Amino acid sequence: MFKIKKALKEMLPVAKSGFNFGVPISNYSHGRNPRPSLSINSSVKPFNLFPSVGRPITSSSIQAQSTDQEIVIALGGNVGNRIQNFNEALRLMKNYGVTVTRHGCLYETEPTYVTDQPKFLNSAIRGTTKLNPHDLLTVLKQIEAELGRTSGIRYGPRPIDLDILFYGNLRVNSENLTVPHERIWERPFVLAPLMDLLGSSGENDTVAAWHSFANCKNGLFDIWNKLGGESSIGNEGIKRVLPLGDQLVDWSKKTHVMGILNLTPDSFSDGGKFLEARDAVSHFKSLISEGADIVDIGAQSTRPFSERLTVDQELDRLIPVLDEIINIPESKGIILSVDTFYADVAAEAVSRGVHVVNDVSGGTLDPQILGVVASLGVPFITMHMRGDPSTMQNHDNLHYGDVCKEVASEFYQRVSAAELAGIPLWRIVADPGIGFSKNCEHNLELISNLPSVRREIEKFSLGASRVPFLVGPSRKRFLGEICGKLDPAARDPATVAAVTGAILGGANIVRVHNVGFGVDAAKVGDALLKHRRKTGKF
Repeated sequence: MFKIKKALKEMLPVAKSGFNFGVPISNYSHGRNPRPSLSINSSVKPFNLFPSVGRPITSSSIQAQSTDQEIVIALGGNVGNRIQNFNEALRLMKNYGVTVTRHGCLYETEPTYVTDQPKFLNSAIRGTTKLNPHDLLTVLKQIEAELGRTSGIRYGPRPIDLDILFYGNLRVNSENLTVPHERIWERPFVLAPLMDLLGSSGENDTVAAWHSFANCKNGLFDIWNKLGGESSIGNEGIKRVLPLGDQLVDWSKKTHVMGILNLTPDSFSDGGKFLEARDAVSHFKSLISEGADIVDIGAQSTRPFSERLTVDQELDRLIPVLDEIINIPESKGIILSVDTFYADVAAEAVSRGVHVVNDVSGGTLDPQILGVVASLGVPFITMHMRGDPSTMQNHDNLHYGDVCKEVASEFYQRVSAAELAGIPLWRIVADPGIGFSKNCEHNLELISNLPSVRREIEKFSLGASRVPFLVGPSRKRFLGEICGKLDPAARDPATVAAVTGAILGGANIVRVHNVGFGVDAAKVGDALLKHRRKTGKF
């Protein structure tokens, strides 16, 4: 926090005039039941951390912008296919001149005031536009209309609700529009995704202005903490969720177990065992019977120094097995993931019923995969790796100063690339890449210090630090080095230990070969976490 204060003091000139704190504001939103306001009035002096820098404007003074302005728009809705409405709103915003640079996480929230209606989904985006504030307002109303919104009941159901929270460093106060939006300060379902768009370290002048509008010593951070902050997430009123298949999954409830189905002749642990569709389907059924929540199906080996298949070769292995799996009763309700770095393979697999794309390269080996996954509308697991499987264990790729810090920084670069390609943050899962361009010490450091990785990511993006983490140490060489086990299948007890350590550090998904052992490890890890929370002993 000290770095935030120092950076923002350096970024902003002190301007003690030009603010109208306490002026009633009413964006065009048909928002929900107002909660008791945090008392902000004109008698309060501007605070010292975020000096007043915003410029008040009126409808008569608004001009078309010659340069891009940074904006924040809130999204909400509870009618129809809520996720589809959000996706379509993002597409239309892009068409109408809004470039989305960051997304908040996705929140499912209870309705307020008019409580006899479905739960809402809420999020927010940060972006840029050349549209002036009133033109932007017109565009957002047009999008709402295109998605079926009518005047309806105040605070009642609606397919989509788009509100301008911030526009550059300006205060807008006209007959039709007031920015910042009036109820930012009192609504957790607005503030939660808004906070996701910020970083904990120094930001630019515009973001500092947004903090200044809160009229609190520590800006938006203080407002959020007064409403409960991160501790308020996960209760019945507001849950952070990830769309997975036809579900909205709250990752705070349990650790999910991902079983591994390799359709390869040369994978380090079980290569060659499931090349025939009959054997692969039989193993799939075993994974399900042992309790797998997700099954990750891969037809391309990514072991160190493996040779790369072509797209056609990978599809020739994958599709016959996938087609059989999709049609068996055991697959109903199971999340299917495809382990590939090829865009064409991802598209083909999703077209046949796969729910998740798992890319060990995070989009570096086939950059087209980011745009393809964005258009497919499925979650994207982005893993940290340097180089490719044939080069990832060379000297240069194994060189780290601080492995947690560098993995976090390089991972955020991949998250940012995914977001700019159109994959919302609420569809991203992070994998630190155990065993990929890491040696034994690197792997141990990452597993034992996952909270440190999150804290490093938080400096760039609070939202990115809160995405689900997947950890996959199963049967890997470093466990054999520690335990003296040459046979990968003999490393299952060591895998249980590594998985349990990862869960205690905040892993949300564990990827394992032996699902039965993995499920038991997850249950014990979750029980230990529950005990921690109950006793307050961390």
